[in-house]
Amino acid sequence: MSKHKTEIIFGIHAIESALRSNPEQVLQLWVQAGRKDRRMQTILGLAGTHGVSVETCSRDVLQKKSSEQKHQGVVAKIRADKKSQPGLADILARQDLLLLVLDGVQDPHNLGACLRSADASGVDAVIVSRNRSPGLTPVVRNVASGAAETTPFIQVSNLARALQQLQDNDVWIVGTAGEATTSLYDSTTSNRLAIVMGSEGEGMRRLTREGCDELIYIPMHGHVESLNVSVATGICLFEYRRKLAAQNAT
Repeated sequence: MSKHKTEIIFGIHAIESALRSNPEQVLQLWVQAGRKDRRMQTILGLAGTHGVSVETCSRDVLQKKSSEQKHQGVVAKIRADKKSQPGLADILARQDLLLLVLDGVQDPHNLGACLRSADASGVDAVIVSRNRSPGLTPVVRNVASGAAETTPFIQVSNLARALQQLQDNDVWIVGTAGEATTSLYDSTTSNRLAIVMGSEGEGMRRLTREGCDELIYIPMHGHVESLNVSVATGICLFEYRRKLAAQNAT
């Protein structure tokens, strides 16, 4: 019996990213019989390079292994005991920082999409409350399209305390709230910045809100009153990247 705790991941992007970034964590690969396209050949090549066992099986078998999720013809078993990730103190030691803090984003599809935007915008770490996040589940990893394997994911026991730790280390904390009076486009820019996004329905909790240095809103020009949290996250991250680039160019 293996002494390692394992979990299942699935999907082309998630598995290719795992094979590229943490190949030692990938224990077994199952691929759909008959799949010979370029993406699958890339995955099989990476598996061969790193000595990962590969088994060919039917689509129905893959459906069972992936709990009826969209597996894209490939499923893998990985070690769940991750190699050591940087802690919050390690991240805070960096000179320039862009952090994403998620307060109560519990839908795995939204969390996965937020991770994907975080990776694309060069976020240094995503910080969540351990008790108010699903963690890196197989669905989160699949939706994240490889970002779960490349973006540091820090789970803290007390989010308010973590925000205080950020402030103590000269990180400017910006929270998003519908009732805020400062627009995203007029907000403060800092080379050490954390963006806080609230949950899908309730937004930020009171203590989280009180831990922010500034509250901002995204200007809306249509008829809808709010955006999906993952969409709002992408807008905020890339706008701050634009603002930082403009500030550092002057």
